[in-house]
Amino acid sequence: MTVTLSSYLLVALILFCVGLYGALRKRNAIIVLLSIELMLNAVNINLVAFSKFGLNAAVTGQIFTLFTMTVAAAEVAVGIAILLAMFRNRDSIHVDEMDSMKR
Repeated sequence: MTVTLSSYLLVALILFCVGLYGALRKRNAIIVLLSIELMLNAVNINLVAFSKFGLNAAVTGQIFTLFTMTVAAAEVAVGIAILLAMFRNRDSIHVDEMDSMKR
């Protein structure tokens, strides 16, 4: 049984749609950050799949995936730091209440 490119793309599509739904519809900032991570993982699956099944099978997609993972780790670190600062000031992590960064 072989795994085709379309099955990789279908999994990535489902993962991206779940992440997009969470990023657009949820009020909790931690859930929004996790949803953005899901979308980045869907992009990583696409990069690796196209790297494997592309015309010139190379490791370029895998290298781009490593860069994307590095950016995602930095995004999580900065996002959690901002959330902690906002929670200390306002005692809430709801996205609707985070409209200004004054104080």
